[in-house]
Parts: sequence; structure tokens; C-alpha cells
Amino acid sequence: MDPSDTALMEAALNGDTDSFEMIIRSHSRTLFAVAYAILQDRAEAEDIVQETFVRAWNRRRWMRDPSKFPAWLTTVARNRSCDILRKRRTVPLRDDAAFSEMADAPASRPEEIGDDMHLHMRAALGRLPEQHRTALTLRYLEGMDYLSIERAMGITNGALRGILGRALAAMRKTLKPAAEMCE
Repeated sequence: MDPSDTALMEAALNGDTDSFEMIIRSHSRTLFAVAYAILQDRAEAEDIVQETFVRAWNRRRWMRDPSKFPAWLTTVARNRSCDILRKRRTVPLRDDAAFSEMADAPASRPEEIGDDMHLHMRAALGRLPEQHRTALTLRYLEGMDYLSIERAMGITNGALRGILGRALAAMRKTLKPAAEMCE
């Protein structure tokens, strides 16, 4: 984190509303991506982002190290998302039987192939562990660089590369039958 970021974090944590607004603007998209990767629901993810910033504002006095503030925000959003997911998850993200039926049904039009592959990708993403979904979402859907993801998730470069490698391998394995069907 460069000195200007640290100064911004310090000002925000000391109650400067303009600095806190800049933090909201710069971190909202990342927090949304984390929450959406877990919940797969846009409205719930937006609520999580708002709750995270309200919590951050209310607890800003307890933050000792401003450089850890972005990772703390991400952790709060991730934990709150997991809480909501546990409460609502009486049914898995994607029923295996429904996924099998979807994979067996041939697409009749070219545009349906794209729609089917999108459904397969969502199902495969939903089956990944939360940390893997988050890393993939931030890297490939949000286009974040490795350093930003490491800071947001509070992990090292090696850990991130390992997570992404395992997540991509799992996605390839899950999507291989669907990709062959679409060829």
C-alpha cells in the first residue's frame, strides 16, 4: 500500500467522511464481487456491501493498522455472506440431478449453446469452495491484478496462485463434458 493510500485510510479511520467516501468508491466493487461469488444473488450482495461499510464506519476506532483495512473489509463481507448462505442453504446451490439433466439435454439453437454453457459455468462456480469462487471472480470477472486480490483476501502470492490453479482445474474438470457437448 503506498503512502497516499495509508494516509487516506488513516483519515477515514479518524472520522473524515470524505476519505471514507473515497474508500467506499474504491472498494465497493471488490466487496460486491466477494459477496456475489458466495451468494450468487445481486440484491443480497449489494446489501452485504452496504452492511460492511456501515459496520466499518461504526467500528473504525478499533482499527489499529490502516494498511490492513482493505483485508478487514473483505473479511467482513465474506463472513457476512457466508452467514447468509448458511441460513438459506436448505437446498444446494445446484442440484446434481438438475445439473445432469441440463447436461444431457441437447441445445437446439446456437444461442442456446451459449445459454447452456453459462448455466454450466454458474453451476461449476457454485460447487467450488468459497475462497476459490472469490479468487476466480476477482481475477477473471472483475479483472483485478494479483496484488490487489492478495490484499483484498489477505493472502500471499503463492497462496493465491495455488487457489487459482486448483479452482481452474476443478472448473475444467466439471465443464469438460459440457464443452464437449457444445462442440
